[in-house]
Order: sequence, then C-alpha cells, then structure tokens
Amino acid sequence: MSDKINVSAVSYTNTKPFVYGLIHSPVAAHINLSLDIPATCADKLLNNEVHIGLVPVATLLRMPSYELLSDYCIGAVGAVNSVFIFSDKPIEEIQSIRFDAQSRTSNLLAQVLMKHLWKKEVNWVKEGEADAFVEIGDRTFGKKAQYAYSYDLSECWFSLTQLPFVFAAWVCVVKLPPHFLSLFNEALAFGLHNRNLVIESLAEENLAIDLKAYLTQSIDYQFDAQKRLGLSTFLELASTL
Repeated sequence: MSDKINVSAVSYTNTKPFVYGLIHSPVAAHINLSLDIPATCADKLLNNEVHIGLVPVATLLRMPSYELLSDYCIGAVGAVNSVFIFSDKPIEEIQSIRFDAQSRTSNLLAQVLMKHLWKKEVNWVKEGEADAFVEIGDRTFGKKAQYAYSYDLSECWFSLTQLPFVFAAWVCVVKLPPHFLSLFNEALAFGLHNRNLVIESLAEENLAIDLKAYLTQSIDYQFDAQKRLGLSTFLELASTL
C-alpha cells in the first residue's frame, strides 16, 4: 500500500491493548495513528479526517453509510466500571443530569435508561449545576467513593435488556483492501493477547482501579453476535429519543 491509512483511537485506558497491538504489529507500517477523546474520534471520522475510527457507537446514527470492522470492540457484559451516573441523590429524587461532553454514546445511554428502565423524566443540561452527572473513562477511576450513589450504565443496560453493551466499535467510511483489514484485525488480537504487558506498563501510573480486573474482566473486547444484538437494540432505542 502506497498511502498510509489514518486511524483514530480513543485515548482511554481501555483502549491501551488495541494501541499496543497496532504499534507492535506489521500493520504499524501502514497506518498513521492518533489518540483522541471519543467525541474527537467521532468528529474526525465524520469529517473524513481519518479512514478508520474507534468511535462511540452513537456516531453511527449520524452516518449515512459505514462498515463495522474487526472482531473486536470496547464492550461489557454487565458492569463496565468506567461509565457512570454519579449523584448524592438516589435516582428517584434526581431532577437534573449534566451530560459528559466527551461521549455522546454514554449520554444517549443515560437517556435510554432514564426512559425505559427508571421511567422518569429529568432535565438534561450540558453544563452548570445538576443533581447528577454522566462521566466516562479514566476520570471515573476511584470516584465511586466520593458520591452516595453511582449507577454503572452498562450494568443498568444489562438489567434492562439482558444484553451486553458496545461503547465503541471500529468503523470505516472507505473501502479498504482485504489484506490490510486482515493485518488490522490481527494487530488488535495481538494487543489483546499481550494485555499482561500493557498492565505492567501502566502500573507506574497509579490509576485508582484494579487494572488487571478492568482490562481482563470489566471490558469485554469480543465483537460477537450478542454484542451486535446489543448494539442494534441500543441504536433502535436511541433513535426514538
């Protein structure tokens, strides 16, 4: 391949195994890799600044056409331990919730759960004071102890649907050669196979979370049939909000 493929991946800890694989596999010679917050990753794909993005799945609602790549995603079966609604009030007393500016997917998931699981109307705000707030990613590590109530949105989704949740998927908007796609998928698999090395490399950062449990149990990376069903179910519910 003469021209490199531009790839944007989310910069959170849960993506580190993918990044390790992309950097340490033969596909590295064929890509330009950037690390971004989820919203930026989505914007880059939507604006054709990258060919492939590990994008929050709500982005798919804004895309007229796309292709889901690889056998892998950022997903969870039950609690994910990094996507929450935090509050000092129980859900039944919450009147307002502040969105997280970094991910439209988790904001939509919170709205879906409020409508279909908790069956409650609240005031959603983008900034300012609120009774509760959505927060995702590494910023949530160690934060459960700071609030009286924390609602793991993936765990709540499973309670509602008995399905896994897919937070981000590898998506492309151009036709790519089969050989490249094979190399790309193999790189992701290589990174997941070497999660122990990723965990060792992150140990010095003193993240307020059990890294091994988070990267081997909380995050479920297999983009299997149940996850695809969970994704289609979420997109259907989110499209009706």
